[in-house]
Formats: sequence, structure tokens, C-alpha cells
Amino acid sequence: MKIGNAVKQRIIELCKDNNITINKLATISGITQSTLNNITSDRNASTTISTIKKICDGLEITIKDFFDSPLFDNLEQEIK
Repeated sequence: MKIGNAVKQRIIELCKDNNITINKLATISGITQSTLNNITSDRNASTTISTIKKICDGLEITIKDFFDSPLFDNLEQEIK
């Protein structure tokens, strides 16, 4: 799995865990809905760490918590 797909799946997973929609996450994170929708619909495969930090702040979790998932255990090599 590539990092972009893992980030997308983690965001979706966190929304389910917190019983919120993607749009609600955008609101509480201070991110535009279009940005978050682009990330979760594969239109943006390179999410910035700044955006991930905003998501974490909105969910009141740390960046470590965000990446503490098996989704990130076996990522594909990005440079080939």
C-alpha cells in the first residue's frame, strides 16, 4: 500500500471510530470540505503533514496516534 492510500484509509477509519462524517471532520479541523473530500476520494495522494496535524487537532489526538495503525506497517517503496 502507498502512503496516500494509507492516510486516506486512516482518516476514514478515524471518522468511523469517532462516529463523525468526513464533512464534520473538515469543520472541526479547520480544513475545507473539498480538501478532505479530495484526500478521501483519491484525487489527492500527497497529503501534507500540516493537514494531518490539523486533522489530529480536530480529533484531539497526536500525530503519533494518527500513524499508530497497522495501515502504516508495510508501506510500498515510494522511490523506484
